[in-house]
Amino acid sequence: MCMRLGTTVAHMTTAAQRWREDLAAWAIPPEILAQAPESPWIHPVAMFTVDRAISDSPSHMRARECLRAGESVLDIGCGGGRAAMALVPPAAHVIGVDHQAGMLEHFAAAAVDRGASHEEVLGDWPESSPRTPMADVVVCHHVAYNVADVVPFLAALTAHARRRVVVEIPTTHPLSSMAPLWRQFWDLQRPVGPTAEDLLHVAREAGIDASMHTWIDESFSATSKTSAEEQARFMRIRLCLEPGREPEIAAAMAAAGPPPARETATLWWDV
Repeated sequence: MCMRLGTTVAHMTTAAQRWREDLAAWAIPPEILAQAPESPWIHPVAMFTVDRAISDSPSHMRARECLRAGESVLDIGCGGGRAAMALVPPAAHVIGVDHQAGMLEHFAAAAVDRGASHEEVLGDWPESSPRTPMADVVVCHHVAYNVADVVPFLAALTAHARRRVVVEIPTTHPLSSMAPLWRQFWDLQRPVGPTAEDLLHVAREAGIDASMHTWIDESFSATSKTSAEEQARFMRIRLCLEPGREPEIAAAMAAAGPPPARETATLWWDV
């Protein structure tokens, strides 16, 4: 059941400062970055396309329980649109915001495939918020760990929702799974924070009455549409290594086995 609650966004808090500092610790050391043959900060579109059937999840359920037939969903950092398309129906209109045009093309195609009307906004969030319409429910999946200045980010989500905001992130940083490879290839230790619990603290200190539920995403390892060779190439790029190291990376990934089910957090609040 949805309830309307007032939210007040405070100035940056101790929790928000800690979030920013913990994210800054994930920066790749300059001496390693200088050796990278190409930018390691990649989000290949092929990894974010949406299947016709989308597995249900606590995040989808929290959003769906606030939607009435024919209403709208705004998907921030939408990628191919998995978070929004899982809500069609009851949603009939979807709005996607992403900084990659290729992602928005897939978002639009997925909406058409489902018979939903759609809008796309190219840009980062919250910079693109003045150009973005409001929606009944705002969803934002797997974006927050990319946002250092997270309080204005959350405030803009809230300002664009008529009824509820639903945020999904892994309970730990999504690059944590790469820690063994960083140690193997660069003898580099990676950080452990921030976490979903930290984001919850940031939200609450900012005056947002957020709740959180953690769960295991059994579908995580099954959602990739890329081959083992492509995954090794993407990993090699992220590790700042030359193309000739791909066989070593592929061998290390094969030895580690498929990624396990991922512990995930759903945060939500009513507005």
